[in-house]
Amino acid sequence: MENIVYSFENSVYLNLTNKCCCACTFCIRNQMDGLGSADSLWLKKEPTQQEINEAIDNFDWQGQKEVVFCGYGEPTCALDKLLETAKYIRSKMDVKLRLNTNGLSDLINKKETAKLLSEAVDEISISLNAPDEEAYLAVTRPVFGKGAFEAMLKFASECKEYAKSVKLTVVDTIPEEQIEASKALADSLGIPLRVREFSD
Repeated sequence: MENIVYSFENSVYLNLTNKCCCACTFCIRNQMDGLGSADSLWLKKEPTQQEINEAIDNFDWQGQKEVVFCGYGEPTCALDKLLETAKYIRSKMDVKLRLNTNGLSDLINKKETAKLLSEAVDEISISLNAPDEEAYLAVTRPVFGKGAFEAMLKFASECKEYAKSVKLTVVDTIPEEQIEASKALADSLGIPLRVREFSD
């Protein structure tokens, strides 16, 4: 059950899996083993649903207002557990639920998932990472190769249709002209863009 639930800044985070289909050049798990209250976010094994529920039950939730599905893996690689965990949290407390995702859930799970996820959480934050496919592949390095960028944009557009709140993000390690082009792309999709500061 170690390090399934951890706190960082003003939120509680859920580390459901270490699996990920990307190898982003800026990924924090290449920089350090832990974050926030967790000394290490590397899981010895993928947690069961019972272990996730027990970790939630054993956490001190006093004063907490937001839960974020985000750890040292892509949360939608554990889609069923993510959906079940969101339901479990909803049954126990009134907190905002946010998903931080690479937006490749449809490719990972081989089905459309935007509606399912939008119904499970209050906000979806999607890593845009770059304004075009070539730059995206260089920064994100998804196992799916070409087509991943368009799949992520399709997922984002569908989240905009279904979700209460959706955002795109880029990290400030990319060139300024790519950040500006990413803003223009996000505007064309009608989705706000957040520029994240790189943590080293």
